[in-house]
Amino acid sequence: MKGSLAAMLIATERFVTKHPNHKGSISFLITSDEEGPFINGTTKVIDTLEARDEKITYCIVGEPSSTHAVGDIVKNGRRGSISAEVDIKGKQGHVAYPEHVKNPIHLAMPALTELSLVEWDQGNDYFPATSLQISNINSGTGATNVIPETLDAVFNFRFSTETTEDELKEKTHAIFDSHFADSKASYDIHWKLSGQPFLTPEGKLVSACQNAIKKVTDVDTTLSTSGGTSDGRFIAPTGAQVVELGVRNATIHQVDEKVEVDDLGKLAQIYEGILENLLLD
Repeated sequence: MKGSLAAMLIATERFVTKHPNHKGSISFLITSDEEGPFINGTTKVIDTLEARDEKITYCIVGEPSSTHAVGDIVKNGRRGSISAEVDIKGKQGHVAYPEHVKNPIHLAMPALTELSLVEWDQGNDYFPATSLQISNINSGTGATNVIPETLDAVFNFRFSTETTEDELKEKTHAIFDSHFADSKASYDIHWKLSGQPFLTPEGKLVSACQNAIKKVTDVDTTLSTSGGTSDGRFIAPTGAQVVELGVRNATIHQVDEKVEVDDLGKLAQIYEGILENLLLD
């Protein structure tokens, strides 16, 4: 992302120098909490702009979208993301007397297994099928002869436009209800929505990106909505056309994360071409 920002700044400097009377305005939105709780970054800026009735027309997010060559992939949308933490409460006791206890681990496993096997939807022309991944399970006292009282599990949905947030919640609760209806144990689910799915269909921004990439790298770019989320999820609902275009993502979130210097130069040229395609017509 830092590399993309540098390329954007260089591209803008070049563009404004060559075309001081261009049509439009260019702004940068730089935030440090995109990977965190997203409280004081893009959301606050969007709230301020909306209060002013000031709209963003086109937005390029510098996420590392490329795979094998700069510009081979442009993200023109993202799946939604919603996480859940389920707390299951049973009854603690000695393993030798299972008739006197309610083992939350035994109770949770069938429900979580069924949850992991559901086909939530089949996706569509723009989005892959909705997927669920269980990311954390915690239980136990540390002793081999004690059945614990509680189990906590965390899972996340990445969902397409074929399924809504409410449908995911309803189906999940229905599964847990079916497994806990006849037990004396209880469960509670806490939900956190990180973002709704969004899509920028082929149009002026997408074409501007495709044409600029082709001119600089001779690559025919592929449109994709795969991967994680980005702050584009806060900008797209305002009506803006949003894409993600950046360097290759082979080493993201890894030790020795790196970017090829030549890629940054190409990316700056691509960004400059996009500005020309959008603001000189």
